[in-house]
Amino acid sequence: MNILSSSGEEGVCVDMTMVCLNDFEEYAKQHLSKATWDYYEAGADDCCTRDDNLLAYKRIRLRPRILRDVSINDTRTSVLGMEISFPVGIAPTAFHCLAWHEGELATARASEAVNTCYIASTYSTCSVEEIAAAAPNGYRWFQLYLYRHRKLSEQIVRRVEALGYKALVLTVDVPYTGKRRNDIRNQFKLPPHLKVKNFEGMFQEQAGSPEKYGIPANTLDPSISWKDVCWLQSLSRLPIIIKGILTKEDAELAVEHGVQGIIVSNHGGRQLDGGPATIDCLPEIVDAVQGRVEVYMDGGIRTGNDVLKAIALGAKCVFIGRPAIWGLAYKGEEGVREILQILHDEFRLSMALSGCRNVAEINRNLIQFSRL
Repeated sequence: MNILSSSGEEGVCVDMTMVCLNDFEEYAKQHLSKATWDYYEAGADDCCTRDDNLLAYKRIRLRPRILRDVSINDTRTSVLGMEISFPVGIAPTAFHCLAWHEGELATARASEAVNTCYIASTYSTCSVEEIAAAAPNGYRWFQLYLYRHRKLSEQIVRRVEALGYKALVLTVDVPYTGKRRNDIRNQFKLPPHLKVKNFEGMFQEQAGSPEKYGIPANTLDPSISWKDVCWLQSLSRLPIIIKGILTKEDAELAVEHGVQGIIVSNHGGRQLDGGPATIDCLPEIVDAVQGRVEVYMDGGIRTGNDVLKAIALGAKCVFIGRPAIWGLAYKGEEGVREILQILHDEFRLSMALSGCRNVAEINRNLIQFSRL
């Protein structure tokens, strides 16, 4: 990256030292086009929920234990019975080729190299087949929307099951797309050379109709309900994880409907503005399910400290969205690996400084509830 030298002279090429995730964010903001940056960074309406996802972590204080012999600590955990190197995975985000030419292929290879979970998005600019081929030994889930034409959803479920994806992540908080003001101002559209590859050739009869985020508008089904979870279970033997739960009432219903996991998520603050930060919702959902299903979380993770707080409050694993995009924008696969490595190193350090030798020792005793 070209920056000013220490003497103030311009034009001196100096490698920027990437110390924390905020450094990658700043790089991405400077190097992505305005429309692309605005798309990734967008929250709904006033962006209150997007911003509170981050601020909520700063309101939580830790209660470290001392003299615990943390000379060796182990960050490994498991999700749905599969061991991963540490409790951070890649959340489903769309259009990775906007940030880096290899797009989701680079993301998949990075998560495979670090041995963690990658949730591939329906709205990928690489197909589920290409992603599987790029990282054949990677641990992958697939994020699914339900469409008015159920055959579209059914076909892609069949494809990912045959390709060895290990779970279906059903996103349930998008009956309609939230109002993202800058996307409207920018008239955001995918550039002509990019497509939502999983649906390539499937909307030919609707050619020329208005598009929204790469597919014909009004394709998502706003009538989605709990009966559709049962329909999905009849379609596939893959574990089903519900993404977008924010209340204990819906967590209870998810358990009653036999799902295997819940992702506490507000879609990165991109759907309903004015809703709660995900970390603030986590304890009541963990308490509601009482260990009957695994609970994960996304939204606002920027440091290893954030990861520690989420695990202490009961998350089995957390998932990062925008930071993976920043890593791609920086150096593709290598950038995503750097993002994950920084989080891994910070998490290990936060564990040790809190007196935790392994993930099993992280619990709510670490959290100072009076400050919540």
